[in-house]
Amino acid sequence: MSSVFSVIFEIIKKLFMIILERILKLIEENQITAYKLTSDCGLSNSAVSDWKSNKAKPGTDAVVKLAKYFNVSTDYLLGLTENPKPHY
Repeated sequence: MSSVFSVIFEIIKKLFMIILERILKLIEENQITAYKLTSDCGLSNSAVSDWKSNKAKPGTDAVVKLAKYFNVSTDYLLGLTENPKPHY
């Protein structure tokens, strides 16, 4: 049973790494600061640095806010597609 939990843990860990990589890439591409992003999205000022240091993980609400802010799909942020554009 513990091997199942180990596999699940690794999948979740990889998912959060993908989300963080995509967020950081979008911050750089849009030439904004993490502070501006969190301020504009109504997130805590330390959200991005907390995610980078593994003090916290972006929740569902944050992922949705970030997708809307950057005009990308949540599927893109989650690493489910390479196409960043939302599918309306």
